[in-house]
Amino acid sequence: MAITDWPEGERPREKLMQQGVESLSDAELLAIFLRVGVAGKSAVDLARDLLIEFGSLNGIFSANLAEINQIHGMGESKYCQLQAIFEMSRRALEEEIRSKDVLSSPRQVRDYLSLKLGNMTREVFMVVFVDAQNRVLASEILFEGTLTQTSVYPREVAKRALYHNAASVIFAHNHPSGIAQPSRADEQLTLALKEALALLDMRVLDHFIVAGNATFSFSEQGLI
Repeated sequence: MAITDWPEGERPREKLMQQGVESLSDAELLAIFLRVGVAGKSAVDLARDLLIEFGSLNGIFSANLAEINQIHGMGESKYCQLQAIFEMSRRALEEEIRSKDVLSSPRQVRDYLSLKLGNMTREVFMVVFVDAQNRVLASEILFEGTLTQTSVYPREVAKRALYHNAASVIFAHNHPSGIAQPSRADEQLTLALKEALALLDMRVLDHFIVAGNATFSFSEQGLI
C-alpha cells in the first residue's frame, strides 16, 4: 500500500506536522528523505530495509556507495544526499559548540565528536583547541593509524595549540573496534600529553574515546 493510501495521521509528513519531528521513528524520518519507495514497497518499507541492512541510522550514513547501491531503490543520487545531510548535521553542531562554553555544554561536545569520529574505520587522533573563555577555536585531526606515545607527538600537538593561541585542549580518538574503553596505552598517552602541555601553561580539559555512538570521558572517570 502506498503511503498516500494510509490514514492521514499515520503518514510521516502529516505526523511530523501534527506531532512534531521527535514523534517520528527512524524509519519514518528516512521515508521523508526517500520520498518514494519502489514497486511493491512504500518509502517506509524501503527505509526499514535500509535500517535492517545497516543496523542503524549511523550505519546508513557510514555506508559507502557500493553498499548503498546494493539496496534496490537506492543509488548515487541518494548516497550523495545522505552524505550531504550527515555533513550538514556535523557542521551545524560544530557551529553550536563554537558559540558556547564547552564546559557548560558537554553533551553537545560528545554529540559533535560522535558525528565526527564515530563512523571512521581507521583510528584517528583529534584535538579541539579552546580559548581562555572555554570557547572552541578550531578542531583538527592530527594523527592517523595505531595511536601510541610513539605515533602521537606532543611537540606537534603543542605546535598546533600555539598556532591557535589555545588556552586548553580536548583530545578525542576513535576505536573502530566499537569498544569505548581506554587501554593502558591510551592512559599513558594522555598523561604524556598533559605533562607536555602543562609546560606551556595549557590545560587538558578531557580526552574522549568514541566508538560508534558510545563515548568515554577521561575527565568523568577521574583519569585527567
